[in-house]
Amino acid sequence: RKEMLRLALMSSENRAASALGRHYPGGRAAFIAAMNRKAREIGMKQANFVDGTGLNSKNQATAADLARMVDASYRYPLIRQISSSGSYDISVPGRKVVRVKENGRIKRVSRPVQRHIAFHNTNSLTRSQDWDIGVSKTGYINEAGRCLVMQASIAERKVIIVLLDSWGKFSRIGDAQRIKQWLEKDNQVASRYHG
Repeated sequence: RKEMLRLALMSSENRAASALGRHYPGGRAAFIAAMNRKAREIGMKQANFVDGTGLNSKNQATAADLARMVDASYRYPLIRQISSSGSYDISVPGRKVVRVKENGRIKRVSRPVQRHIAFHNTNSLTRSQDWDIGVSKTGYINEAGRCLVMQASIAERKVIIVLLDSWGKFSRIGDAQRIKQWLEKDNQVASRYHG
């Protein structure tokens, strides 16, 4: 489950998210009910989930709901560690057919091998030294557009950023960069004014 959670949160691997829901005690329906229960517990008043992957347009939440979710997620060290990691490599067993010479003849033999697969965080800011990110998650479906939610330390304060329906593939990252620059500049101006 930890590996599936890592792949779902960090690299938006929807098959991993789906597997988590299917293998939850009681199955997919119990998983969705637990998601909605947790949403109510943390104050997500307008949220409603119908699937665990985020791919169904009937999943709904307001920006305020998402800010509450990011704040609650930050309280879990494992979620902080996973969602703010830039990349993650896994090894999976496999087989490879090789040619070997035996008694003067070449024959094909299947041998066990370990394949390495690299997964990258869908939020490229997690790989930047300029950012101190506590929680991060991207999302995309046609109806919602490209979205980014994250908690980060900027200008000596913890902030939650919720960006919904960004213009293009990279605009949510650019928007986050502009918010960071604005907060840092605002902090410098305030320091000079109060200093």
